[in-house]
Amino acid sequence: MVPGPELLARARLLVAPELSASLVRKLERITGRDAEPLADEVPGGGPLLCVGAELPGSVRAVERLVWFHSVNAGTDPLLAAGPWPAGALLTRTVGRMGERIAQYVVGWVLAECQSVPEYVVQHARAEWRRLPAELVAGQTALVYGAGRIGGAVAELLRRCGVRTVGVGRTAWSGPPPVGFDRVIGAEEDAEAEAEELAGARWVVGALPLTGATEGFFGAGRFAAVRGATFVNVGRGATVDLAALEDALRGGGVRRAVLDVLAQEPAAPDDPVWRLPRTVITSHSAGITADEDVAVDFAACWEAVAAGRRPELAVDVGRGY
Repeated sequence: MVPGPELLARARLLVAPELSASLVRKLERITGRDAEPLADEVPGGGPLLCVGAELPGSVRAVERLVWFHSVNAGTDPLLAAGPWPAGALLTRTVGRMGERIAQYVVGWVLAECQSVPEYVVQHARAEWRRLPAELVAGQTALVYGAGRIGGAVAELLRRCGVRTVGVGRTAWSGPPPVGFDRVIGAEEDAEAEAEELAGARWVVGALPLTGATEGFFGAGRFAAVRGATFVNVGRGATVDLAALEDALRGGGVRRAVLDVLAQEPAAPDDPVWRLPRTVITSHSAGITADEDVAVDFAACWEAVAAGRRPELAVDVGRGY
Protein backbone atom coordinates (compact mmCIF):
# COMPACT_ATOMS: atom_id res chain seq x y z
CA MET A 1 0.00 0.00 0.00
CA VAL A 2 1.27 3.50 -0.86
CA PRO A 3 1.03 5.90 2.10
CA GLY A 4 -1.11 8.94 1.40
CA PRO A 5 0.25 12.51 1.42
CA GLU A 6 -1.10 13.21 4.91
CA LEU A 7 0.70 10.18 6.38
CA LEU A 8 3.87 10.99 4.44
CA ALA A 9 3.86 14.56 5.72
CA ARG A 10 3.69 13.40 9.33
CA ALA A 11 6.02 10.40 9.08
CA ARG A 12 9.10 10.38 11.29
CA LEU A 13 12.30 9.44 9.47
CA LEU A 14 14.20 6.63 11.23
CA VAL A 15 17.59 5.61 9.82
CA ALA A 16 19.82 2.66 10.68
CA PRO A 17 22.91 3.59 12.72
CA GLU A 18 25.27 2.04 10.17
CA LEU A 19 24.31 4.55 7.47
CA SER A 20 26.98 7.13 6.79
CA ALA A 21 26.50 10.71 7.95
CA SER A 22 26.60 11.97 4.35
CA LEU A 23 23.86 9.56 3.29
CA VAL A 24 21.70 10.54 6.27
CA ARG A 25 22.03 14.20 5.27
CA LYS A 26 20.87 13.34 1.76
CA LEU A 27 17.86 11.46 3.14
CA GLU A 28 17.03 14.46 5.32
CA ARG A 29 17.17 16.79 2.32
CA ILE A 30 14.95 14.48 0.25
CA THR A 31 12.30 14.15 2.96
CA GLY A 32 12.61 17.64 4.42
CA ARG A 33 12.88 16.42 8.02
CA ASP A 34 15.47 15.44 10.59
CA ALA A 35 16.45 11.81 10.95
CA GLU A 36 16.17 9.81 14.14
CA PRO A 37 17.95 6.52 14.96
CA LEU A 38 16.28 3.26 13.95
CA ALA A 39 16.64 1.13 17.07
CA ASP A 40 14.78 -1.34 19.27
CA GLU A 41 13.20 1.52 21.18
CA VAL A 42 10.31 2.87 19.11
CA PRO A 43 9.77 6.64 19.31
CA GLY A 44 6.33 7.66 20.38
CA GLY A 45 3.75 9.29 18.15
CA GLY A 46 3.30 9.56 14.41
CA PRO A 47 3.70 7.22 11.42
CA LEU A 48 7.18 5.81 10.76
CA LEU A 49 9.33 5.86 7.64
CA CYS A 50 12.45 3.70 8.06
CA VAL A 51 15.62 3.29 6.00
CA GLY A 52 18.08 0.49 6.67
CA ALA A 53 18.97 -3.14 6.10
CA GLU A 54 17.06 -4.68 9.02
CA LEU A 55 13.75 -3.94 10.68
CA PRO A 56 13.87 -4.25 14.47
CA GLY A 57 11.16 -6.50 15.89
CA SER A 58 9.82 -3.69 18.05
CA VAL A 59 9.23 -1.50 14.99
CA ARG A 60 7.81 -4.44 13.04
CA ALA A 61 5.25 -4.98 15.81
CA VAL A 62 3.82 -1.47 15.85
CA GLU A 63 1.04 -0.44 13.50
CA ARG A 64 2.60 2.92 12.69
CA LEU A 65 5.14 1.70 10.10
CA VAL A 66 4.01 3.05 6.73
CA TRP A 67 7.16 2.58 4.64
CA PHE A 68 10.48 0.76 4.90
CA HIS A 69 13.18 1.42 2.31
CA SER A 70 15.82 -1.30 2.19
CA VAL A 71 19.38 -0.26 1.41
CA ASN A 72 19.83 -3.69 -0.21
CA ALA A 73 18.40 -5.17 -3.41
CA GLY A 74 17.57 -8.50 -1.80
CA THR A 75 14.76 -8.23 0.75
CA ASP A 76 14.45 -11.93 1.63
CA PRO A 77 16.09 -11.52 5.07
CA LEU A 78 13.57 -8.79 5.91
CA LEU A 79 10.62 -10.92 4.87
CA ALA A 80 11.97 -14.09 6.52
CA ALA A 81 12.34 -12.35 9.89
CA GLY A 82 8.59 -12.36 10.51
CA PRO A 83 5.23 -11.32 9.08
CA TRP A 84 5.48 -8.08 7.18
CA PRO A 85 3.49 -5.26 8.85
CA ALA A 86 0.08 -5.01 7.23
CA GLY A 87 -0.21 -2.08 4.84
CA ALA A 88 3.46 -1.05 5.07
CA LEU A 89 5.17 -0.27 1.78
CA LEU A 90 8.51 -2.01 1.17
CA THR A 91 10.93 -0.60 -1.40
CA ARG A 92 14.49 -1.59 -2.19
CA THR A 93 17.75 -0.25 -3.56
CA VAL A 94 19.07 -1.44 -6.90
CA GLY A 95 21.06 1.57 -8.11
CA ARG A 96 23.87 0.59 -10.45
CA MET A 97 24.06 -2.90 -9.00
CA GLY A 98 23.06 -4.40 -12.34
CA GLU A 99 26.09 -2.81 -14.00
CA ARG A 100 28.43 -3.98 -11.26
CA ILE A 101 27.13 -7.54 -11.30
CA ALA A 102 27.20 -7.62 -15.10
CA GLN A 103 30.87 -6.59 -15.07
CA TYR A 104 31.59 -9.27 -12.46
CA VAL A 105 30.00 -11.97 -14.61
CA VAL A 106 31.62 -10.83 -17.84
CA GLY A 107 34.97 -10.49 -16.06
CA TRP A 108 34.87 -14.15 -15.05
CA VAL A 109 33.59 -15.22 -18.46
CA LEU A 110 36.47 -13.49 -20.27
CA ALA A 111 39.03 -14.63 -17.71
CA GLU A 112 37.95 -18.23 -18.20
CA CYS A 113 38.13 -17.94 -21.98
CA GLN A 114 41.67 -16.58 -21.71
CA SER A 115 42.71 -19.32 -19.23
CA VAL A 116 43.47 -16.71 -16.56
CA PRO A 117 42.93 -19.09 -13.60
CA GLU A 118 45.30 -21.62 -15.16
CA TYR A 119 47.93 -18.98 -15.92
CA VAL A 120 47.81 -17.81 -12.30
CA VAL A 121 48.60 -21.36 -11.19
CA GLN A 122 51.39 -21.63 -13.76
CA HIS A 123 52.89 -18.33 -12.62
CA ALA A 124 53.07 -19.59 -9.03
CA ARG A 125 55.10 -22.56 -10.33
CA ALA A 126 57.27 -20.37 -12.61
CA GLU A 127 56.02 -22.52 -15.49
CA TRP A 128 56.03 -21.33 -19.11
CA ARG A 129 53.39 -23.15 -21.16
CA ARG A 130 50.93 -21.88 -23.73
CA LEU A 131 47.28 -22.53 -23.00
CA PRO A 132 44.38 -22.38 -25.46
CA ALA A 133 42.13 -19.34 -25.68
CA GLU A 134 38.42 -19.49 -26.37
CA LEU A 135 36.18 -16.97 -28.12
CA VAL A 136 32.99 -15.95 -26.33
CA ALA A 137 31.16 -14.77 -29.45
CA GLY A 138 28.55 -17.20 -30.71
CA GLN A 139 28.29 -19.13 -27.45
CA THR A 140 25.20 -19.25 -25.23
CA ALA A 141 24.62 -17.96 -21.72
CA LEU A 142 21.49 -19.00 -19.83
CA VAL A 143 20.57 -16.27 -17.33
CA TYR A 144 18.12 -17.19 -14.59
CA GLY A 145 16.26 -14.04 -13.59
CA ALA A 146 15.04 -11.73 -16.33
CA GLY A 147 14.61 -8.64 -14.15
CA ARG A 148 16.82 -5.59 -13.74
CA ILE A 149 19.96 -7.45 -12.68
CA GLY A 150 19.61 -10.44 -14.99
CA GLY A 151 18.82 -8.08 -17.84
CA ALA A 152 21.97 -6.02 -17.20
CA VAL A 153 24.06 -9.20 -17.16
CA ALA A 154 22.50 -10.39 -20.41
CA GLU A 155 22.93 -7.03 -22.11
CA LEU A 156 26.67 -6.87 -21.39
CA LEU A 157 27.18 -10.49 -22.42
CA ARG A 158 25.30 -9.81 -25.62
CA ARG A 159 27.67 -6.94 -26.43
CA CYS A 160 30.44 -9.56 -26.40
CA GLY A 161 28.56 -11.56 -29.03
CA VAL A 162 27.08 -14.09 -26.61
CA ARG A 163 23.62 -15.48 -27.34
CA THR A 164 21.58 -14.76 -24.21
CA VAL A 165 18.59 -16.78 -23.06
CA GLY A 166 16.66 -15.60 -20.02
CA VAL A 167 14.70 -17.88 -17.71
CA GLY A 168 11.83 -16.25 -15.85
CA ARG A 169 9.08 -17.59 -13.66
CA THR A 170 6.69 -17.71 -16.60
CA ALA A 171 7.05 -17.57 -20.37
CA TRP A 172 7.52 -14.14 -21.94
CA SER A 173 4.85 -12.93 -24.34
CA GLY A 174 5.92 -10.59 -27.10
CA PRO A 175 9.48 -9.50 -27.99
CA PRO A 176 12.11 -10.41 -25.38
CA PRO A 177 13.27 -7.63 -23.04
CA VAL A 178 16.44 -5.67 -23.79
CA GLY A 179 19.55 -7.83 -23.55
CA PHE A 180 17.91 -11.17 -24.27
CA ASP A 181 17.61 -13.11 -27.51
CA ARG A 182 14.95 -15.29 -25.94
CA VAL A 183 13.12 -15.67 -22.62
CA ILE A 184 11.53 -18.93 -21.48
CA GLY A 185 9.48 -19.78 -18.41
CA ALA A 186 10.77 -22.24 -15.82
CA GLU A 187 7.23 -23.18 -14.81
CA GLU A 188 5.96 -24.08 -18.28
CA ASP A 189 8.92 -24.58 -20.65
CA ALA A 190 10.72 -27.51 -18.99
CA GLU A 191 11.69 -29.14 -22.29
CA ALA A 192 13.02 -25.89 -23.76
CA GLU A 193 14.91 -25.18 -20.53
CA ALA A 194 16.57 -28.60 -20.59
CA GLU A 195 17.65 -28.06 -24.21
CA GLU A 196 19.12 -24.66 -23.40
CA LEU A 197 20.93 -26.04 -20.34
CA ALA A 198 22.48 -28.75 -22.49
CA GLY A 199 23.70 -26.20 -25.05
CA ALA A 200 24.80 -23.42 -22.71
CA ARG A 201 28.43 -22.49 -22.14
CA TRP A 202 27.53 -20.44 -19.07
CA VAL A 203 24.63 -20.71 -16.64
CA VAL A 204 24.16 -17.59 -14.54
CA GLY A 205 21.98 -17.52 -11.43
CA ALA A 206 20.52 -14.08 -10.66
CA LEU A 207 17.42 -15.22 -8.79
CA PRO A 208 15.92 -13.71 -5.65
CA LEU A 209 15.30 -16.05 -2.73
CA THR A 210 11.65 -17.01 -2.35
CA GLY A 211 9.80 -20.13 -1.38
CA ALA A 212 9.77 -21.09 -5.06
CA THR A 213 13.50 -20.56 -5.67
CA GLU A 214 15.04 -22.17 -2.57
CA GLY A 215 17.15 -25.09 -3.83
CA PHE A 216 16.12 -24.17 -7.40
CA PHE A 217 19.47 -25.25 -8.85
CA GLY A 218 19.31 -28.88 -7.81
CA ALA A 219 20.16 -32.32 -9.13
CA GLY A 220 17.61 -32.16 -11.95
CA ARG A 221 18.88 -28.94 -13.50
CA PHE A 222 22.56 -29.73 -12.98
CA ALA A 223 22.03 -33.14 -14.62
CA ALA A 224 20.92 -31.34 -17.78
CA VAL A 225 24.13 -29.26 -17.97
CA ARG A 226 26.72 -30.44 -20.47
CA GLY A 227 29.98 -28.69 -19.66
CA ALA A 228 28.74 -25.20 -18.76
CA THR A 229 30.32 -23.01 -16.10
CA PHE A 230 27.91 -22.04 -13.33
CA VAL A 231 28.06 -18.49 -11.94
CA ASN A 232 25.79 -17.53 -9.04
CA VAL A 233 25.25 -13.85 -8.26
CA GLY A 234 21.69 -14.19 -6.94
CA ARG A 235 21.14 -15.86 -3.58
CA GLY A 236 23.16 -18.69 -2.09
CA ALA A 237 20.17 -20.69 -0.91
CA THR A 238 18.91 -21.04 -4.49
CA VAL A 239 21.68 -23.64 -4.99
CA ASP A 240 21.77 -27.19 -3.65
CA LEU A 241 25.50 -27.38 -2.95
CA ALA A 242 25.52 -31.18 -2.72
CA ALA A 243 23.98 -31.38 -6.19
CA LEU A 244 26.49 -28.84 -7.51
CA GLU A 245 29.38 -30.82 -6.05
CA ASP A 246 28.12 -34.01 -7.72
CA ALA A 247 27.87 -32.16 -11.04
CA LEU A 248 31.37 -30.72 -10.66
CA ARG A 249 32.89 -34.09 -9.77
CA GLY A 250 30.95 -35.80 -12.57
CA GLY A 251 32.08 -33.20 -15.12
CA GLY A 252 28.64 -31.95 -16.12
CA VAL A 253 29.50 -28.56 -14.65
CA ARG A 254 32.90 -27.39 -15.90
CA ARG A 255 33.58 -25.00 -13.04
CA ALA A 256 31.70 -22.74 -10.63
CA VAL A 257 31.99 -19.15 -9.46
CA LEU A 258 29.94 -18.46 -6.33
CA ASP A 259 29.60 -14.91 -5.08
CA VAL A 260 26.83 -15.86 -2.65
CA LEU A 261 26.30 -18.68 -0.17
CA ALA A 262 23.40 -19.73 1.99
CA GLN A 263 25.54 -19.21 5.10
CA GLU A 264 27.84 -16.19 4.99
CA PRO A 265 30.65 -15.83 5.67
CA ALA A 266 31.76 -19.40 5.14
CA ALA A 267 34.00 -20.63 7.97
CA PRO A 268 37.54 -21.72 7.00
CA ASP A 269 36.60 -25.36 7.58
CA ASP A 270 33.38 -25.17 5.56
CA PRO A 271 33.36 -27.91 2.88
CA VAL A 272 32.34 -25.31 0.28
CA TRP A 273 35.98 -24.18 0.09
CA ARG A 274 36.91 -27.65 -1.14
CA LEU A 275 34.51 -27.84 -4.06
CA PRO A 276 36.53 -28.79 -7.16
CA ARG A 277 37.18 -26.12 -9.80
CA THR A 278 35.30 -23.52 -7.80
CA VAL A 279 36.05 -19.93 -6.84
CA ILE A 280 34.17 -18.24 -4.00
CA THR A 281 34.03 -14.47 -3.67
CA SER A 282 32.75 -12.53 -0.69
CA HIS A 283 29.26 -11.40 -1.81
CA SER A 284 31.02 -8.53 -3.53
CA ALA A 285 29.72 -8.60 -7.11
CA GLY A 286 27.20 -5.81 -6.53
CA ILE A 287 28.13 -3.84 -3.44
CA THR A 288 25.66 -1.01 -2.88
CA ALA A 289 27.05 2.52 -2.76
CA ASP A 290 25.56 5.42 -0.78
CA GLU A 291 24.71 7.17 -4.03
CA ASP A 292 22.64 4.15 -5.09
CA VAL A 293 20.57 4.39 -1.90
CA ALA A 294 20.09 8.14 -2.22
CA VAL A 295 19.08 8.05 -5.90
CA ASP A 296 16.68 5.14 -5.53
CA PHE A 297 15.12 6.48 -2.34
CA ALA A 298 14.60 9.86 -4.02
CA ALA A 299 12.83 8.17 -6.95
CA CYS A 300 10.62 6.22 -4.55
CA TRP A 301 9.89 9.38 -2.54
CA GLU A 302 8.86 11.25 -5.69
CA ALA A 303 6.53 8.42 -6.71
CA VAL A 304 4.94 8.08 -3.26
CA ALA A 305 4.49 11.84 -2.94
CA ALA A 306 2.61 11.75 -6.25
CA GLY A 307 0.43 8.86 -5.08
CA ARG A 308 2.11 6.30 -7.36
CA ARG A 309 3.48 2.88 -6.49
CA PRO A 310 7.29 3.09 -6.90
CA GLU A 311 8.96 0.93 -9.52
CA LEU A 312 11.22 -0.40 -6.77
CA ALA A 313 8.31 -1.52 -4.58
CA VAL A 314 8.49 -5.15 -3.43
CA ASP A 315 5.54 -7.52 -3.72
CA VAL A 316 5.84 -8.97 -0.21
CA GLY A 317 3.72 -11.96 -1.24
CA ARG A 318 6.12 -12.95 -4.00
CA GLY A 319 9.21 -11.79 -2.15
CA TYR A 320 10.59 -9.53 -4.91
